[in-house]
Amino acid sequence: MSRTRRSLVPYALLAPGMLWLAIFFAIPLYYMAEISLKEGTLETGYQLTWHFQTYVDAIKNYDSQLMRSFQYAGLATLISLAIAFPLAYAIAFRGGRYKTALLLMVILPFFTTYLVRTLSWQTILDDSGLVVDALKAVGLLADDGRLLATTNAVVAGITYNFLPFMILPVYAALERIDPRMLEAAYDLYAKRRDVITRVVVPAAAPGIVAGVLLTFIPAAGDFVNAELLGTPQQSMIGTVIQSRYLEITDYPTAAALSFILMLIILVLVLVYARFVGTESLTGAEEAR
Repeated sequence: MSRTRRSLVPYALLAPGMLWLAIFFAIPLYYMAEISLKEGTLETGYQLTWHFQTYVDAIKNYDSQLMRSFQYAGLATLISLAIAFPLAYAIAFRGGRYKTALLLMVILPFFTTYLVRTLSWQTILDDSGLVVDALKAVGLLADDGRLLATTNAVVAGITYNFLPFMILPVYAALERIDPRMLEAAYDLYAKRRDVITRVVVPAAAPGIVAGVLLTFIPAAGDFVNAELLGTPQQSMIGTVIQSRYLEITDYPTAAALSFILMLIILVLVLVYARFVGTESLTGAEEAR
């Protein structure tokens, strides 16, 4: 194979993916950006007037929903990490011959549609359900208290739906750890806490970073949990975008809010990568 042909191989391998991104991401993104700068209504039509005031008005009118979205997504991500790390650790180092079965249980909820999984939480958290009765019995919930239609219900629903996206990357990172590293640490009289914090966690950093991103990004734009498990007081920015697109047909505002959400997430991811380091995401640090 000539040098010229060999140099074209990487571009040929990239071509299908780049074509897919162009058709299903770049082009729709361009049209959405164009719509966000138009004025008009669905009946009279929309005219491109470069109306950047739409972005200002969107932030001013829906700042509380924006803040609430990132607050809920952040809480769900932290709770998911707190649940996922010990669970993934147990599967990776204590699962034995049951690893496959345990991993199947992690992904089993994906065999049911997202909407049905969320609707099931309405039954679980219902005022007359077993969970509410149990919490009232132990004094963790007032006699007139409730879980459904509260912030706790929305955060719990988001956490449940996106928890596998945290567990699987963390497990994959823990699975790659050489058990001899842990044995060497114990041979050097390291305590279990030190082994976890100074050996296991740094080695699992790529999975933790990936899990945080895979959980936080879709959680910030979610609207199903807030719609089904909350009230208008728990509405997130995804709820507003969905309403503006499908119910009010205010396409410019909906498109502007979508871009604002994407921009804020991009900035947060860049800041996160700046503090954590891109090596942790790619695993280059472990390779060194």
